[in-house]
Amino acid sequence: MTMTGTIEALVVVEEGADRGLADAALPPGGRVAATHFADGLAAGERAVREQQAELTVLVCRGEGEGAAELVRVARAERPERPVVALAAGAPDIFVQAAFEAGADDVIRLPETPERVLFALEKALARHRGAEVGTRRAAPMICMLGPKGGAGKTVTASNLLVDLARAGRRAVGVDLDLQFGDLALALGLRPEPTVYDLATSGGALDAEKLDAFLVGHPSGARLLLAPARPDQAAAVSSELLRSVFELLRAENDVVVVDTPPDFTPEAIVAVDASTHICMVGNLDALSLKNTKLGLETLELMEYDPTHVTLVLNRADSDVGLSPADVEAIVGRPADVFLPSDRDVPRSLNEGVPITIGHERSPVAAALRQLTSIYLPGEARTNGNRFPARRRLRLLGRRG
Repeated sequence: MTMTGTIEALVVVEEGADRGLADAALPPGGRVAATHFADGLAAGERAVREQQAELTVLVCRGEGEGAAELVRVARAERPERPVVALAAGAPDIFVQAAFEAGADDVIRLPETPERVLFALEKALARHRGAEVGTRRAAPMICMLGPKGGAGKTVTASNLLVDLARAGRRAVGVDLDLQFGDLALALGLRPEPTVYDLATSGGALDAEKLDAFLVGHPSGARLLLAPARPDQAAAVSSELLRSVFELLRAENDVVVVDTPPDFTPEAIVAVDASTHICMVGNLDALSLKNTKLGLETLELMEYDPTHVTLVLNRADSDVGLSPADVEAIVGRPADVFLPSDRDVPRSLNEGVPITIGHERSPVAAALRQLTSIYLPGEARTNGNRFPARRRLRLLGRRG
């Protein structure tokens, strides 16, 4: 903004767009000053490259691919400049395409000037704070278990509350969007959920996201999975990227529980994470899938020193020794969780076993896992939280 608080905007008006609706929505009184008007998308592309402004406002029809393509060009040419689209009656498919192209917000017209000004200010604030946010981003632990029933959610829930009880500002995300059980494991009502966040409309910022987090008595907070499987489709990968960025900027540690597959959502979480916690069972099928999961991470060029392997039900008498596990998986386990009848009991009670049965052997093993992620504590494989790094995914654009 200028010294007077005015937002300097490049305004691009798509052919056939309702200019009158946009004029009525833009804040009066000089709060937004158009440094340049571009009539048509072709002129808009040139203006994006040549004109100076704090942000780009795209007035569009909300249909076709041209507007989304201009958003993509604007973000590629001027990544430091936010892009906000104003569209009359924009269908969901356009909104999704615009966000995937890199739009900071899409505002359906008609809308009040106050709401539009709020969205523009938030878009600017996010961009100006992005560099600082990246420098102070908190560690993010992505829980993986390539086979269902491995105990991943039990491990994730106990890790989360233990980190919170250790004084960390800890946040959990249930990314099993169809059948997530973190709420059940922690005795919480599944409301609000990430579905409510995804369908709330408007710009996303830390304050808004905070309103959708559910508190736990341990001090941990959670963004819970949708209450019904059919709601999962409303949660986009772009939304999740923004959620992870905001959570890492505002908290000490983020724990993400994923589905037992490398879904697009799980891949987004892997990409945003600083650490992987892989959970497997002591049986041949689970170990085979664990090995495939570790190999997939290698193909994604994820640093293996940032991966912790947890072996669940490690004391089961199934004819497999620790040496067999290492031979099958290709590396030794870092933490061994014994079988314990208190585990299903804790799930039924909705109380983490490290709280409700804290003297049990499995609780002691889970606390060993927690110590890995506490700064200053020794960890079993000699590593600590890594610095944030870029992870190149196979087939990922850009």
